Amino acid sequence: MTPLLLSAYTATTCLGQGVDALRAALREGRSGLAPCAFETVRLDTWIGEVPAVDAVRLPETLADYDCRNNRLTLVGLEADGFADRVRAAIARHGRDRVGVFLGTSTAGILQTELAYRRRDPQTGELPADFIYRTTHNSFSLAEFTRAYFGLEGIAMAISTACSSSAKVFAAAARQLALGSIDAAVVGGVDTLCLTTLYGFASLELTSPQPCRPYDAARDGISVGEGAAFALLERADRAAAGDVLLLGAGESSDAYHMSSPHPEGLGARLAMEAALRSAGLAPGDIDYINLHGTSTPANDAAEGRAVGALFGDRVPCSSTKGATGHTLGAAGAVEAVICALALSDRLLPGSPGTATLDPDIRLDYLLQARAGTPRRALSNSFGFGGSNCALVFGAAA
Repeated sequence: MTPLLLSAYTATTCLGQGVDALRAALREGRSGLAPCAFETVRLDTWIGEVPAVDAVRLPETLADYDCRNNRLTLVGLEADGFADRVRAAIARHGRDRVGVFLGTSTAGILQTELAYRRRDPQTGELPADFIYRTTHNSFSLAEFTRAYFGLEGIAMAISTACSSSAKVFAAAARQLALGSIDAAVVGGVDTLCLTTLYGFASLELTSPQPCRPYDAARDGISVGEGAAFALLERADRAAAGDVLLLGAGESSDAYHMSSPHPEGLGARLAMEAALRSAGLAPGDIDYINLHGTSTPANDAAEGRAVGALFGDRVPCSSTKGATGHTLGAAGAVEAVICALALSDRLLPGSPGTATLDPDIRLDYLLQARAGTPRRALSNSFGFGGSNCALVFGAAA
């Protein structure tokens, strides 16, 4: 693929609003996870909750979109001056030439859960003020974002579980290559809800302690929430040191609805496709941000796939011990982490991980360290075998 410029990027997680909070936590090896105290949930697990989301108020003209997911979308868009950078791109290219491509897994499903409590006791009818299309609907955050900026062009929501907001980079790149747009707001937002927390607990995938990716004693995930965005434009505007999207690879192995292929077949196919897309070989990658959810099966499968393709020469880590697993937002959050690794010359560690699983033979970083990565790969793998890998690089 033709390289694309990340002319702006931002991320908001349980570590705080904006990249400075994320940058500081990565350098310090600090986690934002805390014991679960979300809503009425009573589970013995840790989560990554963004503070004060429910205190956010949407503009009156967009009140129909009000839900936790769109409130966090607004918080994320306004971090790091990102919204102003989008408005500048609109001024350059036009309202119909800036696309919106956002990923999520559950969008505003919490709004439905809350509405269900208020259903009519006789008929079971949901309350009149509940609007499915602008809240629970997966397209809601893309439509909200387009309306927030007054855009008139293409808008798309992708919901492929935990690969959602990685796949939006590939979708936007295709539209830029076709010439249908000149810039794209890409990213993802997912927020905590009862369905996700109780759902993962029912699958016995949540840990009663902060998650420990790739640890010998790992025992499950810590569910998080987050909002992360990037502005993609053609690379003719790039200056030395700017971050570029070099390649994207997707695969669908459909091995099992909730378990990865034991040898990480789909993961390897996605990574190989990303390298081909970027015109690179495995030896050209300097850092890998692993999907690394902290479940025994997922980390083992990804570890085998990465080891088979890269050996043990590439520094890698999972940063979900810092942010939690932000599900549909994970691909975008970790794309921003790769951008910070390249711009800050930082190889992130893996907060929470103490003892690397001896059966996984990778150059796995427990602590952050300085480095000079020029190219980074980010993995995002979803339920049902929906896989995506992205390659980023620093402009020369």
